[in-house]
Amino acid sequence: MIALSLAEIAEVVGGQTHDIPDPSVQVTGPVVRDSREAGPGSLFVAFVGERVDGHDYAAAVVEAGAAAVLASRPVGVPAIVVEDVQAALGALARHVVGRLGATLVALTGSAGKTSTKDLIAQVLRSKAPTVFTPGSLNNEIGLPLTALTATEETKFLVLEMGARGIGHIRYLTGLTPPRVGLVLNVGSAHIGEFGGREQIAEAKGELVEALPPAEEGGAAILNADDPLVRAMAARTKAKVILFGESDEADVRAENVRLTDSGQPSFRLHTPSGASDVTMRLYGEHHVSNALAAAAVAHELGMSADEIARALSEAGSLSRWRMEVTERPDGVTVVNDAYNANPESMKAALRALVAMGKGRRTWAVLGKMAELGDEALAEHDAVGRLAVRLNVSKLVAVGGREAAWLQLGAYNEGSWGEESVHVSDAQAAVDLLRSQLRPGDVVLVKASRSVGLESVAQALLETGAEGEVAAR
Repeated sequence: MIALSLAEIAEVVGGQTHDIPDPSVQVTGPVVRDSREAGPGSLFVAFVGERVDGHDYAAAVVEAGAAAVLASRPVGVPAIVVEDVQAALGALARHVVGRLGATLVALTGSAGKTSTKDLIAQVLRSKAPTVFTPGSLNNEIGLPLTALTATEETKFLVLEMGARGIGHIRYLTGLTPPRVGLVLNVGSAHIGEFGGREQIAEAKGELVEALPPAEEGGAAILNADDPLVRAMAARTKAKVILFGESDEADVRAENVRLTDSGQPSFRLHTPSGASDVTMRLYGEHHVSNALAAAAVAHELGMSADEIARALSEAGSLSRWRMEVTERPDGVTVVNDAYNANPESMKAALRALVAMGKGRRTWAVLGKMAELGDEALAEHDAVGRLAVRLNVSKLVAVGGREAAWLQLGAYNEGSWGEESVHVSDAQAAVDLLRSQLRPGDVVLVKASRSVGLESVAQALLETGAEGEVAAR
């Protein structure tokens, strides 16, 4: 964070100083909410959770070197006391962002946000110092904490914005007003909470409404292939740039193919030129993510050759998202267990099949959460798709939704041992350990709440008789 005195911070957040001998002391370290991350010059934000009260750690963080605590009550050590800690954190982020000279890029969408954010960050940081959201910390707490890691040297600030209802993204853009806004897609993720795709589009479109007009540098990057996203052009005064497969897209891909290992290769076309890309990531769905990143980078002044080179060098920065690891015995484990929705599940299955040409493929799948009334149909459709794609073995893990997955596969023509429903992750591990053969490819994917990453980890530990080489 840029250095601020405790007196300045108190004024910005509307707080009162308590037990601070010298208000001119500066916060020169990070702003943190985890007491274990507190260090010299840091500011500790004391949230009250269901199980843990951050105020209980106030003395420990000051002893570790923290300059003060942002708290909702006096804690006996240097503190800035406010009525609402979350609101104060947001106000501090808004103040710091306003003082930065960085270009702020924000993105949202139903699927692919984190992978695309990681691509954008890697492309832009090849040009200039870039700060970006770690993992999926994209809510009203994670977003300001990320913004506060920027310094005077930061040129690009890339922020992922999530939403679980109308008004959420409007709130986030109020904390960190973007100049460039990207909307990837409107899909089925969280449809049970929103009530329908139109409501999801209404919420996601709040991002482009927050952009400055074109004459002030505002740019809206929209998916030309998603009608609900493309329609958002009418909701912004910013310059509109389209990406996708459509001939009308300003940034598009031609000659898309997958390498023998399942990595996308294509010719990138931008308004200022074209260049070839071969990605290190796995699955054709990353082409759309790459085009979105390319559209952002091109708008920010990078050439087609610069963008293509950076995209070709970019890797996966966030865990459990198409992590591909090969065991010493030749079994390949694809850990995509961080989250799942119908769109990402189908994309992962296609990637599995592309990677597994000539090899046995296993899809170890679990529940896709928050689909509301569409849950049965969507799980059934994924099970059917696994059969149509000729996935060798489907292992549906868990309760009712997993049963629907397996039933969809059965009704599509998966009989005998081609698909099976097991009760839990341990049952899946036991089955796989008994039946995997060298050369098999295993995809593990479900919503975060299912915790199927434990299956992938168990399989890697099983095969760790030598060094496990991550590709």
